[in-house]
Amino acid sequence: MLYRLLTAFCFLTLFYTASAQFDPAKIDIVRDKYGVPHIFAKTDPEVAYGLAWAHAEDDFTTIQQSLLAGKAMLGAYQGKKGAAIDYVVHLLRIPELVEEKYDADLSPDFKRLLEGYCAGLNAYAAKHPEEILLKKAFPVRPKDMIQYSVLQLCVLSGADKALSSINKGTVALLENFKTQGSNGIAFNSRKTTDGQVYLDINAHQPLEGPVAFYEAHLCSEEGWNILGANFPGAPCILHGCNEYLGWAHTVNAPDKLDIYQLEINPTNKLQYKLDGQWETLEEKNAKLNVKLSGIRINVNKKVYWSKYGPTLITPKGTFSIRMPAQMDIRGLEQWYRFNKAKNFTEFKTALNMLAIPGYNIVYGDRYDTIYYISNGRIPIRDPKYDWKGTLPGNTSATLWTSLHPLSDLPQVLQPASGFVYNTNHSPFHSTEGPDNPVIKDPTMGYETNENNRSLRFAELLAGYPKVSFDDFKRIKFDRQYPSSFAFSSNIDSFFLLNPADYPEISDLINNLKQWNRNSDIENIGAATFLEIYQVIYTAHRSYLRNKIITKEEAVSILKEAKASMLKDFGRTNLQLGDIQKLVRGEKEFPLGGLPDVLAPSYSIPYKNGMVKDNQGDAYIELVRFTKTGPVIESLNVYGASARKDSPHYTDQMEMFTHQQTKPMTLNKEEVYKHAEKIYHPN
Repeated sequence: MLYRLLTAFCFLTLFYTASAQFDPAKIDIVRDKYGVPHIFAKTDPEVAYGLAWAHAEDDFTTIQQSLLAGKAMLGAYQGKKGAAIDYVVHLLRIPELVEEKYDADLSPDFKRLLEGYCAGLNAYAAKHPEEILLKKAFPVRPKDMIQYSVLQLCVLSGADKALSSINKGTVALLENFKTQGSNGIAFNSRKTTDGQVYLDINAHQPLEGPVAFYEAHLCSEEGWNILGANFPGAPCILHGCNEYLGWAHTVNAPDKLDIYQLEINPTNKLQYKLDGQWETLEEKNAKLNVKLSGIRINVNKKVYWSKYGPTLITPKGTFSIRMPAQMDIRGLEQWYRFNKAKNFTEFKTALNMLAIPGYNIVYGDRYDTIYYISNGRIPIRDPKYDWKGTLPGNTSATLWTSLHPLSDLPQVLQPASGFVYNTNHSPFHSTEGPDNPVIKDPTMGYETNENNRSLRFAELLAGYPKVSFDDFKRIKFDRQYPSSFAFSSNIDSFFLLNPADYPEISDLINNLKQWNRNSDIENIGAATFLEIYQVIYTAHRSYLRNKIITKEEAVSILKEAKASMLKDFGRTNLQLGDIQKLVRGEKEFPLGGLPDVLAPSYSIPYKNGMVKDNQGDAYIELVRFTKTGPVIESLNVYGASARKDSPHYTDQMEMFTHQQTKPMTLNKEEVYKHAEKIYHPN
């Protein structure tokens, strides 16, 4: 008993020592009617303390799981699945990278911000020990946060997919790192009826989990006043707007990672040839703690490193990967600099850090400036090699060491068209006319594709010589496909079938022929299309490897779709809302939207033949920059809290299904005036 008391005392002492330098009484957490936290304090680190506390109140579990991944301790909580992530952390040498660069590379004010966030999180853990997933994970340190951010940015660069392809023996070509999609749009006075700048911040992330958005307003007396969203474990806003400017992110797909096959010594599997000389792989032991059948065991795994980088020895050969994301730890600090920028010059200075390895950025500000860049840490490569394939790992000619400067990246500033946009499509079509970027270096590997959202945006905009804010919202919430589909496989065969030739599926063929390509809740054609989509993605993904779905394949898919509809619903004249739902807890709402429309829904099986949305609009922030500051509307798909017992667990769901937004403000006086709750983080 005495031992337990002493252990508990030491445990709590660590927390209180870490947070003693911050006074919670000087920090206000102000919750609005939707439960969104507005954090006010004198200094930025105090605001970060309040953010950590507020976010922990709403989703402490996910924050912990994220930081456990960065600390290579997830296996002790999740078992084998978590241990695989822990292994990757060791393989990529993330702890060593952070230890090497932390003191020299991060600015003192940013380190102080990290300390504030950690202090807030540790204080919450001390106050709520029953919620801690793994006690030895606390106290959380600033370096733990940086380790997790580096891991996230390596995954963004495709590390997980590359390692998986190596282990499965399918490394011939490195697939582009794709997401389900995001939208960023900005108009300036050349295109708006009122002369204001409009900005659409609208990433299409998973609705729950480590990369689901959390909305917050952060305000200090040191010039930090921003509203937007971040991920669990981040000490600042990742996209949003402050009093002067804002930015949206979408995922881009330049070549951010290279795979090399090493030439191995036949008599020594740990030696590889480089420039005619035998080099020896560095070998380390990764100690993994894994929970199996309720007990935790220690497992030792070897990790290897060549001069190219992390290395895997497989039956098919020995491979290394190399990526710029693994060489810099300042990604979170760059986002913090975005948060504090007051004009485009300061924002561009932050961009020149080149610490964030990817993401498109769509920017707008109160000074009538709009800007787009396909951001990235892109290596300068020897054009003699095929950088899309597996590279020879025996020559320094493929061992790049420098990066393209910011000026080389595709970008557009103040186009004559008055708008910039990105929907995860080609950066070389980010506006209209001659202001579009051009390809400067093919080895950068930028995508050149269009998609349904980019084509639909162009169609919509063609009807507006100038755009009002209501027009802007209609474009953002549009659920219509373009006149010509732009899926990875041609699906026209579904729409060319003659119902008289196939009486057993004539009802579905007619549904498609009568479909207006809209995906509102009452739409029958949209429901038929969703059933087809689900059949393809659950049973016939192999069809997508071809450039076209044949007539025979289309008939087969339609027969399966009809059988499914009759089995689950007893009819085929279903509306989209009959099948697709927005679900959380006990609440369930019919939901519109289909994959790759501007206001999309991506769904997974739910029950009784229905599907539920698991990725789509996620967090929406619409901004009008007036001369006196931004006018902001936002929406978070479920609500501000991931706690099932919170009134804000589901209170934005119905608004989401009706594509409604809530007014938000950066005005401190207004926030306090309409506050539902004001308290200190203690």
